[in-house]
Amino acid sequence: MKNEILELLTEIRPEFDFSDSSNYIEEGMLDSFDIVSLVSSIDERYQVSIDGVDIIPENFSNIDSIVSLINRSSKKS
Repeated sequence: MKNEILELLTEIRPEFDFSDSSNYIEEGMLDSFDIVSLVSSIDERYQVSIDGVDIIPENFSNIDSIVSLINRSSKKS
């Protein structure tokens, strides 16, 4: 799953190396528009619905937080 998420991130922002970052938000790699695009891609790929209340920077700060969000969202579906 992590490799797939890295692919999605690279599609959104190909100029960054997401595998070499500990906080995508603080390092300026993702902005709010990018997060909306990522949520849409995650919804499509994993057939999960991410609640609006879960769309906060902490859930998109690194690969592990994104995986955790997907796992929590898939359990709600």
